[in-house]
Amino acid sequence: MKLLFVGTNPENTGAASHFVALVQAMAEAGHAVSVVTYPDGLIWQGLALSNVRLYRAKFRNVLDLRGYAAVFKAARDLKPDWLVGNFGKEYWPLILAGRLLRVPVALFRHRTPAMKRISAYLIPRLAQRFFAVSQHARQAYLDRGIPGHLVRVLYNPVNMELCRFDPQQRSEILHSLGVDEGAIVLGYTGRMHHGKGIFPLFEAATAAMAVEPRLHCVWLGDGPDARTLRDLAAAHPTAGRHHFPGWIHDVHPYYSAFSMLAFPSIATETFGRVSVEAQAAGVPVLGSDIGGIPETMDAGVTGLLLPPGDVAAWREAILKLCDPSLRMSMGAAAREYVQKHFSTVVIASQFLQILTGD
Repeated sequence: MKLLFVGTNPENTGAASHFVALVQAMAEAGHAVSVVTYPDGLIWQGLALSNVRLYRAKFRNVLDLRGYAAVFKAARDLKPDWLVGNFGKEYWPLILAGRLLRVPVALFRHRTPAMKRISAYLIPRLAQRFFAVSQHARQAYLDRGIPGHLVRVLYNPVNMELCRFDPQQRSEILHSLGVDEGAIVLGYTGRMHHGKGIFPLFEAATAAMAVEPRLHCVWLGDGPDARTLRDLAAAHPTAGRHHFPGWIHDVHPYYSAFSMLAFPSIATETFGRVSVEAQAAGVPVLGSDIGGIPETMDAGVTGLLLPPGDVAAWREAILKLCDPSLRMSMGAAAREYVQKHFSTVVIASQFLQILTGD
C-alpha cells in the first residue's frame, strides 16, 4: 500500500510522536510511505534517517496554497492509496485535497475537547476513516453525537527496540545524576503542570522516602509548574534525592534508569504513550485510574492503577514496588504485554486491516 502522511505541526507533542511511530511502523511493514512535514520539527527529525521521502511544507490555514502545492507534488510522485493526517488544523485541507486528488483520507484525533460544531459534525463523516487513539476518546466523541460506526480505535505504536533495557545506559545516567547503582528510581516524564499530578506525586514520593532510604525521583520535562516543583524539592529534607534533568529530547534511554514509572495525572488523559514505552523497557507503571491511562496497562500485572491525587495510596504503591521481586515479575509481564498490544508490527497490521476493510 502507498501512504502519504501529512503532518506540518512543528511542536513537540504526543500527536507528533504518534505520527512518527506510525509512519515508521508502516514503512517497516513494507509499505511505500512519503511524508509532508515541517522542516526541522520533531517529525522531520524523527524521520530524517528513515527510508521515507520527506517534503517540506506547513499548513498555516485552510487557504494556504503552499501547503496544498506540497501535498499535490508528493501525491504526483507517490500516487498514494490514502492520505493520512494527525493534526486538527489539517483536517479540512486534507479532506479538500483528498476530494481533488480522488484519494481517501484517514484522520486521527488525539484530543477529547470538542471541535467547533460544524467541524465536529462534518469531519468524521467526510473522512473515509476517522480514528480515536483510545476507547476513552472514542466514547467522548460518541457522547457528542458522532455515530459509533464512524469512529475506529488505533492505539499508539511503540518501537520495542528503542525501548529495550540497556544496563550500560542505566549506569551512565545514574552516574551523571550522582545516584548510586543500587538506588530505586521512581521516574516521571512529561509536562510539569499541576494537572499532571506532579504535586501529589511529590508528596507521596517524599513520604515513601522516609521509609525507603534507597528511593530517588528523576523528574524529566518542563512546563509552567516546573520551577515551583523544583523549589519544593530544594526546600525539603530529601532534596538530594530529587533530580531534575529538565526537558530531554529523547527520553528512551532514561527508561533503563527507572525502577518504576509514575503517571499520576489528575486531569483526564486521552491515552498515555510514556506508560506504554516504559513498559516496553520492562518498567512497571503506577498510573492514575483516569481517562485512557487504564488502557495502557494490565492493572495488577504490569503495574498498579491508583486513585488520582490520593497521596496515601500512591505512597503505599511506591513502597510496594520497592520490592525487587515484584518489580521483576511486573517488568517482564509489561514488556510481553506491550509486544502483544502496542508493538509496531501489531499496530501496522491493525491499521492496514482497518484501511482495507469495509
